[in-house]
Amino acid sequence: MSETAKRVVVAAPRGYCAGVDRAVITVEKALDLYGPPVYVRKQIVHNKHVVETLEQRGAIFVEELTEVPEGATVVFSAHGVSPAVHAEAADRELRTIDATCPLVTKVHHEARRFAKEDKEILLIGHANHEEVEGTMGEAPEHMTLIEHPEDVDRLEVKDPTNVAWLSQTTLSVDETMETVRRLRQKFPLLIDPPSDDICYATSNRQAAIKQIAGHSDLVIVVGSRNSSNSVRLVEVALEAGAKAAYRVDNAGEVQDEWLEGVDSVGVTSGASVPDELVQGVLDQLVAKGFPRAIEERLTEESLVFALPPELRKDIRRAQTH
Repeated sequence: MSETAKRVVVAAPRGYCAGVDRAVITVEKALDLYGPPVYVRKQIVHNKHVVETLEQRGAIFVEELTEVPEGATVVFSAHGVSPAVHAEAADRELRTIDATCPLVTKVHHEARRFAKEDKEILLIGHANHEEVEGTMGEAPEHMTLIEHPEDVDRLEVKDPTNVAWLSQTTLSVDETMETVRRLRQKFPLLIDPPSDDICYATSNRQAAIKQIAGHSDLVIVVGSRNSSNSVRLVEVALEAGAKAAYRVDNAGEVQDEWLEGVDSVGVTSGASVPDELVQGVLDQLVAKGFPRAIEERLTEESLVFALPPELRKDIRRAQTH
């Protein structure tokens, strides 16, 4: 095939979602307002490049609140925290800024409501993921974690007529729906959340890569290893017909052997990835003899979330003085 027949298609939507954008801006504004250091519990979003950039500006990322000096400012990541973490921060007199994505907060509200109604909650998600830990912390005695559709077969509940489901916001849409289908088969009276828990950005990015994966010899997903939604995009691309799919943190991780015999490349990125990293991969492909990318857009995204109220209040106060 001639060089001119080669094709690179970049999926849209891709990259930053409203929740990630809000979380990153929250840390940047906190650094501007209070000066460094600003502590952040866990990675603000699951992206190595974003974390390193904020560290250069004076953000200090910690695993636990015990690493934060008493009275200091700490930002909670986009993935959310449990009530126990809020209580610990209050005990240590920390100034907290909660950058939890509002779509995760919605799941927390649903968990509390179902627990109040004494329902048994089946949470579909990945063990040890920060978002899952935060959600389970809202009602631990009411909640059981389900990681895979096949886990449903072994599942036992106290009262099959009083069961509800929730999910982590960054899962594979198809796999989650398969899990729900199996749950409903087993528990016909299963109660749904008021609205789908998988976030709009996760759904959109999976639908967008499905659109191009079928006619791609290779799909490259830009995103970090610990980014659940980025890892899912690789799986979705392969299920949708891509001949090969790989995840990279940046252009430097694209391997020459992946490109051998390849004519069509699809590129996308997870919801916590700045577009400059995608551009780096596209430039790398051009350097390897591929043409400039064509964008295939599935839908427009216009959602914007306001900054956390505690930060907005301090910004207003600073502007009036």
